[in-house]
Amino acid sequence: MDVGISSSVSASLYMNQAQTAEQAQMQVFKEALETQAEQVTEVLASANTSDQPDLAKEGVVGTQVNTFA
Repeated sequence: MDVGISSSVSASLYMNQAQTAEQAQMQVFKEALETQAEQVTEVLASANTSDQPDLAKEGVVGTQVNTFA
């Protein structure tokens, strides 16, 4: 077998293996991103701002400075 053909076949096989490994890595990366997106969505949904109490509208306490943090 010619050396040029042998090295071409070897390079082709190597590139095929590298492409397969890259596809597997991208699949894992996509799954990780989807998991993070789901977690962020859950956190944002749980941070409902309507649960905070209203500020005082009359009286001396809580009407001048918003101390709720």
